[in-house]
Amino acid sequence: MNRSLIAAAVAIAALATQAVPALASEGIPGATVRSESGMTPADRKARLEQWCKDNPEKCREAKAKAEQRREQCQADPEKCRAEAQARGRERFKKADANGDGRLSREEAQKGMPQLARDFDRIDANKDGRVTMEELEAARKARAGASKSKGS
Repeated sequence: MNRSLIAAAVAIAALATQAVPALASEGIPGATVRSESGMTPADRKARLEQWCKDNPEKCREAKAKAEQRREQCQADPEKCRAEAQARGRERFKKADANGDGRLSREEAQKGMPQLARDFDRIDANKDGRVTMEELEAARKARAGASKSKGS
């Protein structure tokens, strides 16, 4: 009898974990969001820990480089922000296959999959194309929303 209860509990837990990402996207406390790759933050952490076990020297180098970058950004946050924005503009430019300064849904799916996931929200004028201006406006709106939640 205990085995059947355990089996039932496992089945219920399995069903619940399939529903959790959908709940998380609706802001349900305690739910975790899976990325496009299907990995949760805990999955990514475990994967990184395994990689570090398998590649200890490379792991130490990567951690040292990340710490150095963190210190640089704390010392000069404006420079880091400008560099991140430049990298974003470059990624946008690379994703823009036809060079028209706008990303179609297909270009976004191929070159900027995270943008593609939120394409409809970012495409403010609903013309089926995302411009750099629309992307920047969406980022600013998101940053503003994050700041207001934290206050």
